Amino acid sequence: MHTPREDGGSTATHRVPFVLVGFDRELRVCEWNHRAEQQFGHAPAHAGGRSIADLVPLAGGDWRDLWTDRDDAAPVWLVHADGRTFEWTVAPARAGDGVAHVVCYGADITTRAAAARESELEHVMLRVLVDNLPVVVCAYAADGTYVYVGGQGLAATAMTPEQMIGKNPLEMFKDNSDSLEFIRRGLAGVPTRMTVESLGRWWDSWHIPAPVASRAAMVSMSLDVTEAHASERELRTKLDLIERQQRVIRELSTPIIEVWEGVLVMPIIGLVDSMRTGEIMDSLLQSIGRLRARFAILDLTGIEVVDTATANHLLAMIRAARLLGAEGILTGIHPGIAQTIVTLGVDLRGFVVHATLRQALSHCLAASGDVRHA
Repeated sequence: MHTPREDGGSTATHRVPFVLVGFDRELRVCEWNHRAEQQFGHAPAHAGGRSIADLVPLAGGDWRDLWTDRDDAAPVWLVHADGRTFEWTVAPARAGDGVAHVVCYGADITTRAAAARESELEHVMLRVLVDNLPVVVCAYAADGTYVYVGGQGLAATAMTPEQMIGKNPLEMFKDNSDSLEFIRRGLAGVPTRMTVESLGRWWDSWHIPAPVASRAAMVSMSLDVTEAHASERELRTKLDLIERQQRVIRELSTPIIEVWEGVLVMPIIGLVDSMRTGEIMDSLLQSIGRLRARFAILDLTGIEVVDTATANHLLAMIRAARLLGAEGILTGIHPGIAQTIVTLGVDLRGFVVHATLRQALSHCLAASGDVRHA
């Protein structure tokens, strides 16, 4: 076997800073330098005449892929069984009109290959997302000019990448103050997210400054959220309507009736909790103050059960009415409510309680000196 010298000699045997192996068409090794020994653990004397496939097993590719009769063959990447990736540049060694063997110059590019594969994967993922999701991805020069525009999201607009690349969005969207502010902040190096209306659509957009010394100063991604924005607006409208309806229902469920001058009746119907009693109290006290009422009758005929907190609120209502100069009267108390009030241990002396609304009205007439009977 001819072993290349690394201290001079012919072109094939000059000192090389990389692995050099040579093999014939049957893959038998005929060239093997010192660096090959360092990398693959076989001395030249041991390697000579043996199959390169046995000496250096591969996990991907085939040593036969390196056989060529071309002097300008492209480098070939092979993944070795130990996980390393080598780049092999091949030169045919001719004998007469044929090729006697090939000389392969190899360099360990494991790190570079891993980075290239990762970069390729990132490119594929970006391409899949951009081509299939309703997004628009843009890259901007330092002055804001578009250097790249792409994405399936453009299909919903009247614009094409060709109409935007080379243009400056600060000019294109000069009448849209939100878009201008958004772009300026991104170009100033401030990562920004904003929902903006542009090109007749609503976009959830991110502006992200690019690494220093890269071709782009900023990258943006805009997701078309027009349908979601419309749904949200419709939902807000419905919620506002429901809130107004609930307010009307609350008002209808606790009407305040001025049966005659100075006498108010508030019949309470339905479920009563602490929140609702707070609203009832506010409504009652506002009416007492506005109408200068002398009597406020709280008719509980329409409710059967309350918790202790609600019962406390009802009694507090009567005390608050008294502070405004009106006499608070409870009527229509069910047995369950009576039991709750007793459980509270409240001293009911000073509270006016009647079994029915009729009796309460008769009390008001008598107290006001009116001789008429209800």
